[in-house]
Amino acid sequence: MAAHKIITIGRQFGSGGHEIGNLLATRLDIPLYDNNLVRMVAKKLDIREETARAVDETTLNSFLSGYVLAPMEYSKNADSIETIQPLNEQVYELQTEIIRKLADRGPCVIVGRCADYVLKDYENRIDVFICADKEERIERIAKRYDMSERKAVDKIAKIDRERRYYYESHTGMEWGSKDTHQIVLNVSRLGMERIVDVLELIYRA
Repeated sequence: MAAHKIITIGRQFGSGGHEIGNLLATRLDIPLYDNNLVRMVAKKLDIREETARAVDETTLNSFLSGYVLAPMEYSKNADSIETIQPLNEQVYELQTEIIRKLADRGPCVIVGRCADYVLKDYENRIDVFICADKEERIERIAKRYDMSERKAVDKIAKIDRERRYYYESHTGMEWGSKDTHQIVLNVSRLGMERIVDVLELIYRA
């Protein structure tokens, strides 16, 4: 398995997990893979990025998740039809393949997409889960999306529920649990900069 280190970041919605990943990748001068994974998948499947994003990290209540959008629905043999998975499973499997290839290529930070589980056999993986107090998450999401606090509460609940179900349905493990992840860090207690400091020290150790 690869000798270089890979950092995987799971995160509650609104906790600042993406920002921490970005700061850490910049400081360590290594690539960050997050939303760009969706673009890679869309290109490989030859579908719109918006379509891939609609089922990214969710298996709940998605109109598209049960539909197949693939370039070749029929096999070359006109008498048979290829068995093609629903789009959400195509996206998951292709993301898994891409994540492994990126991890083999060199050190990087990967946010979400069950990366800790996908790379569970990588001995040099640093697996962290980022959480934050609810009040801070509500404030961050309300400001980011220019919405009321009430709507922010609903959005946080929905996306956290989707991420939890996505993670647990693919891994069989508890999302965000200290028993599942190597490190669980609370932004509200430590602050983003200090969390980045801690992860940098672990990476460079």
